[in-house]
Amino acid sequence: MKFEHVPVLYNEVMDALDIKADGIYVDGTLGGGGHSSGICERLSEKGTLIGVDRDTAALEAAGERLKDYACQRVYLHTNYSDVEAIKEAAGGKVDGILLDLGVSSFQLDTAERGFSYMHDAPMDMRMNEDDAFTAYQVVNEYSEQELARIIKEYGEEKWASRIAKFIVSERKLKPVETTGELVEIIKKAIPAAARREGPHPAKRTFQAIRIEVNAELEHLKRALDTLPDILAPGGRLAIITFHSLEDRMVKVAFDKRLNPCTCPKEFPVCVCGKVADVKKITRKPLVAGEKELDVNPRSRSAKLRVIEKL
Repeated sequence: MKFEHVPVLYNEVMDALDIKADGIYVDGTLGGGGHSSGICERLSEKGTLIGVDRDTAALEAAGERLKDYACQRVYLHTNYSDVEAIKEAAGGKVDGILLDLGVSSFQLDTAERGFSYMHDAPMDMRMNEDDAFTAYQVVNEYSEQELARIIKEYGEEKWASRIAKFIVSERKLKPVETTGELVEIIKKAIPAAARREGPHPAKRTFQAIRIEVNAELEHLKRALDTLPDILAPGGRLAIITFHSLEDRMVKVAFDKRLNPCTCPKEFPVCVCGKVADVKKITRKPLVAGEKELDVNPRSRSAKLRVIEKL
């Protein structure tokens, strides 16, 4: 299957990165190279793109898509939170970093990867196919309490406890082996009236399991703590999120960086000496306009936040 991914907020990202022709830019979620192609178009022969992805299919597809650009290109099969690997590839500081979080359209549409509740497939959901841990272990080996916790926290699903209870009950009869089986269990767990409203009844649970399998929030936290440190002065970090959990994490991390003072509130002046090393570029998150929403429905929940290194 061809790796295709429509880059969300494309123009906004290009503007936000403020690309210098001879700069070094990191696409930490390379995917099919949609955003990276825009970066490469703006780079000269002296410029460098560092493309990072956990998915070897993404790296191969992007490598093919970007092969004719003049800029230097380096591809890393790792996670965007692997700051040391990125810093080593860059040879020091970088001028811009982009993270487009979540699962790609290609991964969703490749049925055998097990990401989608629309296709019946083995319980997988690994972004890095070299990893041993899959959705099968989460669904069949986690306790009812653990399942309820991740479905509630990562999926923000109000029926989490009931879904976890139904999963555990069903797997006593036989292991839950496919995504289709899991969808049917979720449908049984959620009352019919609730299923008639909102998104697909399995959407939030699948999101939660995918986040758990790939440790997405742990990687995001590590990246938020460390990626700004490898930005050169004037370098920008742009992050696109697709659900409120991620967006809250990004907002809180950016705000903490913007106001790092740890002095008690009752102190009249700061004595800790910690000062901001970044400034905010987006006062509010940028969202897709009507034109983009018409051609790319996936952009509906996208939010872009940007900071710049001082």
